[in-house]
Amino acid sequence: MVNKRHEKLYLFEKALNYTGVGLIITDPNLEENPIIFVNRGFTELTGYMENEVVGKNCRFLQGTETDPYSLERIRKAIQANESITIQVYNYKKDGTGFWNELSIDPMWVEEEQKYYFVGVQKDVTNEKESERLLQNSLLEIEKLSTPIVPIRDDVAVLPLIGNMNDQRMETMMATISTYMEQANEEYIIIDLSGLHEVDTYTVSRLLKIHQFISLMGKKLLFAGIRPDMALKTVIIQDTFKDMNTFKNVKMALHFIDKEKEDK
Repeated sequence: MVNKRHEKLYLFEKALNYTGVGLIITDPNLEENPIIFVNRGFTELTGYMENEVVGKNCRFLQGTETDPYSLERIRKAIQANESITIQVYNYKKDGTGFWNELSIDPMWVEEEQKYYFVGVQKDVTNEKESERLLQNSLLEIEKLSTPIVPIRDDVAVLPLIGNMNDQRMETMMATISTYMEQANEEYIIIDLSGLHEVDTYTVSRLLKIHQFISLMGKKLLFAGIRPDMALKTVIIQDTFKDMNTFKNVKMALHFIDKEKEDK
């Protein structure tokens, strides 16, 4: 019976060493909640050997760029005997930083009437870098999607294409604000013809842009107002009724020329 048990334990440990992730077991009943077991995946991931980490708290993986808030979340989960999965920036033995997707689960051992903690580590640095590059690309796309194009000494056009959301609206506001600080153009035309939809939210933000540009001493005109936009809601009609709106940019330019002639 004893041999059978030892055989199962051996197979269990062997299986843990064949997993593709790092795994540790800690004992929170001992001071500092030290590591009592590590698998081969952990040593390959971190560069630390088993004899270097058993008996120690896991904080040796922390460094200057490890987020204190993430550490606090881990600490509270352990205190409450709760599971947690979190991405935390850790360091290998050679000082190389890596993003660690860490999952910690309490493990109740009936025979001993106490908890252990099982921690599973996975290097997700490549995924995080891909995510960062994607976010940077999306930001660049957002910037490109709100270009202000000077078409004459006195007129610049901002064509809007696609759909508007909170992030894009904020980008557009920042673009306009920066441009207004150094712009010489007296007129700004926002061309809405490329928008898929103009809802009440979009209209409310356009109203704020109109107010901002007016405060800067510039004149804002809206072009590309389609019938379906104008008829959609009473709010949209009420918002645009006191603004200069035109079917297209060409008509807006004609209005500007006529207004300047009449001065």
